[in-house]
Amino acid sequence: MPLYKTIHISDEAVLHIWKITETEEELARGIQLTNLCSKRVRVMRSELHRKGFLSIRHLMQKEGYQDKDLYYDQIGKPHLHDGNHISITHSYIFTGIIISRQHRVGIDIEKQRDKIIRISSKFTTFDTVQYQDSQEKLVRQLTKIWGAKESLYKICALQGLSFYKNIFIEPKFDQKKWFKGEIKFGDFYATFRISHLEFEGFSCVYALKN
Repeated sequence: MPLYKTIHISDEAVLHIWKITETEEELARGIQLTNLCSKRVRVMRSELHRKGFLSIRHLMQKEGYQDKDLYYDQIGKPHLHDGNHISITHSYIFTGIIISRQHRVGIDIEKQRDKIIRISSKFTTFDTVQYQDSQEKLVRQLTKIWGAKESLYKICALQGLSFYKNIFIEPKFDQKKWFKGEIKFGDFYATFRISHLEFEGFSCVYALKN
């Protein structure tokens, strides 16, 4: 099975990434889904989405979890019954999870695509975006900013939260292994540690709540 990458973030947090190369039948082997999740898979029209769903269960097995150990709240956020924190992501042929015993966590994998430039004004400001001498570099940077804000949103999915107005990423973040993120939303304020990596035209960003 193609476990693509594992990052041991700390003694209490780990990240796993899967590259989907198997058939759906191969991914289904060794996975026991709950009745509810079996129904979810059956109604998925996209084969890639079904494969992503199954590959995430393989990633969970790496940390000793089965499908029955996971549940989703009313807004669709995943949780573990044992109280540990989990976040899940899927983009094309890559899936990922991050699990922490101590910190609330978020993860996002995104394919680097030119269309991120067209929508950038909806989620970031020019003080965050550093000068880039090529479109490729700009796409990579904007994809990281989007992924960072998405990972924070997954941690604190507050109704009405705006990527542009309420979620902030430290300027010049590309120069650091870990950088700071903030959410300011009414009386709510929280800070986060964020890191990122790139592979095969994709960006992966993950965050831990301070």
